[in-house]
Amino acid sequence: MNGRTMIPSMTAQAASTGVRIHDAAPPSEIFYSRAGCRLHGFDWGGPGPAVFLLHGGGLSAHTWDFVCLGLRDAARLVALDLRGHGDSDWSDDYRIGTMAEDIAAAADHLALDRVRLVGMSLGGVVAAHVADAYPGRVERLALIDVAPGVDFESTGRMRAFMAGLGPVAELDAVVDAAMRVNPRADRASVAYRMSTLFRRVPNGDWVPKGDPRPPDFPAILAAIERLPARLTGLPVLLVRGGRSRVLSQSTAERLVGNVPDGELVVVPDAGHNVQEDNPAALIAALRAFLTR
Repeated sequence: MNGRTMIPSMTAQAASTGVRIHDAAPPSEIFYSRAGCRLHGFDWGGPGPAVFLLHGGGLSAHTWDFVCLGLRDAARLVALDLRGHGDSDWSDDYRIGTMAEDIAAAADHLALDRVRLVGMSLGGVVAAHVADAYPGRVERLALIDVAPGVDFESTGRMRAFMAGLGPVAELDAVVDAAMRVNPRADRASVAYRMSTLFRRVPNGDWVPKGDPRPPDFPAILAAIERLPARLTGLPVLLVRGGRSRVLSQSTAERLVGNVPDGELVVVPDAGHNVQEDNPAALIAALRAFLTR
């Protein structure tokens, strides 16, 4: 690589992806604890209904930055770090039910009786569990690129890359490695993502924020298979990335066909990480669904 990668600002990177920014003010950080685990999130404020956004495995609440910048005029947006991710504590308990209880505790912490949920991948599984366990508190639910029959094998190379990350002297080394895994990726977007997934320690090295222990994939896949039974009492939007290899079109259509009040939107020019690949189109789909 020639020279250092410039980490774009949040608003500059969002604007470069086509997001129309209504309010560029940074969000407020929130911290709360449940069962001895300190949890973290971002409260973006905004008028309208309260919406919790839950990220996928290996990501963090920052994955929603661009979506929140473009949608905060329509809803009060709260992006949460699941335990073991971002700035939330690591834990010895990563069961889906445990993380669902964390989300309910966040609503209690913010004095919110009812919320609307957006969950991507693992976050979608957690969101569905919340909706099933606390039916009176969830008004509607948007799932991003997750449904029974997902093909997580297609993400194996990237997951192996993320699992192999360790301390590095310069964040550029991580960006370079990520670009080798996915040469078609936008370098500025990769640099921004990595800057949110790493933190600098006193000796100057950069270390991953997330717990490096592998997730319990059998348990997660089993929870995904139970999704239709958890989605029977509320409006559900399923968003698929148009070029996602994780969720096929037929698999997405099958889930929506099994949900009484379900609809499907396909976001073009996006893979599994729809919220980062094409946030502007996702904002449009979420605005129509969440404010209905």
